[in-house]
Amino acid sequence: MGFLIYFALLIIIPLWAQMKVKSAYKKYSKVPASSGMTGAQVARKILDDNGLYDVRVEEVRGTLTDHYDPRDQTVRLSSQNFHGTSVAGAAVAAHEVGHAIQDAHDYAFLRFRHALVPVANFGSNFSFILIIAGILMQASGLLLLGIVFMAAAVLFQLVTLPVEFDASNRAMSQIVSAGVIRNDEERETRKVLNAAALTYVAGALVALLELARFILMYIGMNDD
Repeated sequence: MGFLIYFALLIIIPLWAQMKVKSAYKKYSKVPASSGMTGAQVARKILDDNGLYDVRVEEVRGTLTDHYDPRDQTVRLSSQNFHGTSVAGAAVAAHEVGHAIQDAHDYAFLRFRHALVPVANFGSNFSFILIIAGILMQASGLLLLGIVFMAAAVLFQLVTLPVEFDASNRAMSQIVSAGVIRNDEERETRKVLNAAALTYVAGALVALLELARFILMYIGMNDD
């Protein structure tokens, strides 16, 4: 029963977070921002207000595929947010610009996350192979190595949390000061940003649960 509850949590938590994001985005993508600015215009204005004239704003295919690419200093917005004039689009655009501002200000957690990318990618790709091999072969050394690689991937997700929350805080500050939204629109904007943050919290929680389970397996294997 305990394992059933555990696996149910691993499935339910991410699904619940995704549903919250999609629900909030769908609702507030239908609410027009009072400024009438598109997401692209919002992003460009905030970037220019912060002296980031070299950061480009581009359209990207897909839904909620918005992101900031530090490699070529480009804010990429999904088509609906790029062209749309909704509260949700403004919130998403401002959030991604928040990452560009972090990059320009050399934000410590962002730099740390970038440094962790190669290790986290390796850990995500190979940790389960080592862990499963360790369990099947009853080889505690292999299991421990897999746990170490998994821990690196989990650390990446944990470091992502302050990066995302900080970007959202910067987004709220910027769109209010820039006059993109009115004071009575702050509540709706924050709901979009908070819903998006839930996906990162849920991902980190699931990763921690998985890591804890394998650590307990390793302890149990060595106790035997």
